[in-house]
Amino acid sequence: MSGKLKNRWLIALSAVGIHISIGSVYAWSVFTNPLSEQFGWSLSAISLTFSIAIAFLGLSAAFMGHFVEKYGPRISGLVSATFFGIGIIGSGFAVQVESLWLLYVTYGALGGIGLGVGYITPVSTLVKWFPDRRGLATGLAIMGFGFAAMISSPIMASLIDSVGIANTFYILGVTYFIIMFSSSLYLERPPEGYMEDVKVDSGKKVKADLSQLTANEAVKTKRFWFLWIMLFINVTCGIAILAVASPMAQEIAGLTAVAAATMVGIMGFFNGVGRLAWASISDYIGRPNVYTAFFAIQIGAFFVLPSVTHAILFQALLFLIITCYGGGFASIPAYIGDLFGTKQLGAIHGYILTAWALAGLVGPILAANVREATESYAATLYIFGGMFVIALLVSIIIRWDIQKLQKENAAAKLAS
Repeated sequence: MSGKLKNRWLIALSAVGIHISIGSVYAWSVFTNPLSEQFGWSLSAISLTFSIAIAFLGLSAAFMGHFVEKYGPRISGLVSATFFGIGIIGSGFAVQVESLWLLYVTYGALGGIGLGVGYITPVSTLVKWFPDRRGLATGLAIMGFGFAAMISSPIMASLIDSVGIANTFYILGVTYFIIMFSSSLYLERPPEGYMEDVKVDSGKKVKADLSQLTANEAVKTKRFWFLWIMLFINVTCGIAILAVASPMAQEIAGLTAVAAATMVGIMGFFNGVGRLAWASISDYIGRPNVYTAFFAIQIGAFFVLPSVTHAILFQALLFLIITCYGGGFASIPAYIGDLFGTKQLGAIHGYILTAWALAGLVGPILAANVREATESYAATLYIFGGMFVIALLVSIIIRWDIQKLQKENAAAKLAS
C-alpha cells in the first residue's frame, strides 16, 4: 500500500475502463454476418463462440474469485487484460487461418477467462472503497459493461468494412489490452479500517454489514442461495427477452423489422441506464426493497405484454423490463457486501455469477423451445411471469432471514 491515499473516484473510473472493454462481448453479433459471408460458417456455429465466452465468464468468475482476494485487484486486473487481449488478438489469427475451432479457443475460452476475472475484480474493489455509496459505485462500473456494446458496435462495423475481420480483431485486441492494462495499474484495495468512522452526506454513519464471512462460509447460508435464485430468475428471463425481442415485437405489436431493430438498439441504452439508476436507488431504499420492486414490476409487465398491441406501450414495457435486468446485475455486489461483508466479496460474487452462466444457457433455449411448441410468444411470457412470482416470494423470505440475523447481532452486541 502506497503512502498516499488514492482517489476513489479515479478507482471507479479505472473500473469503468475495464468493464467498457470486456463488455464489448455483447457486440459479438456484429461479426456474425461478415464471418458467415466470408467462410460460409453457419449462424449457430458462429453464435456458439459467444455462448462459450459467457460460459467461461461464469466459470472463471467462480474459480478465480479467491485469486482476486488473495492477490488483489491490480494483479487480477493485469491477468484479465492479458487473457482478454490475447483472446481478441488470437481471434484475428483464427480468422486469418480460417479456423472456427481456434476462434472457440481464443475468443471463447481465453477471452471468456479474461471476461470473468475482469468482471469481478473492479466490482469487489469498489464495494470496499464506497461503503457509503455501494450501489452507485458498482452501478457505475457495471453500467460500463452494459453500455459497451452501444459504443463498440459501430466502431467494429466500420473497422470490418475498412480493414477486414482479422485486422479488426488485431486492432481491438491491442486497444482493449492498453485500456485494461493502464486501468488495472491504478486499482488498489483501500487501507484497513477505511471509512469505518466516517459520516456520510446524510449525517448517518456507514451501516455495519450483517456479517463478515469467507466465500466458503457464505455458500453454506440460506441467504446466499436466495440471492442466487433471485439473480438466476432475473437473468434467465431478461436474457431470453434480449434474444427474442425483435421477432416478438413484430409478432405481438406489429413492428416492422427496421423498427424492431431500432428498438433492440434502444434496449441497450436502457440496459446501461438501469444498471446505474437502480443501483443508486438501492443506496437509499435498501437492496431488499429494490429486488422486491424488480419482481413486482416484472410480474405485471410479463403478464400484460402478450395482450399489448400498441407499439409504443409495448416498447415502453420492454424497456422497463430491461432496466430491471441491468439493475439486477448492478445491485447484486452491494447486496452481497451488505449480507456477507467485504472479507471475500470477490470470491462470493464469483460464486453468485454461476447463476448468470446457467441463465445464459437456460433463458434463450427455454424461450425458443416454448415458441416452437406453442407457435406464440404469449406462453413464453406467461411462464416468465410465473417465474417472477417465485422470485418475489424469495425476495420476501430473504428479509425474514436478514431480520433474524439482525436480532442475533443486536443480542450479541448487548451481551458484550
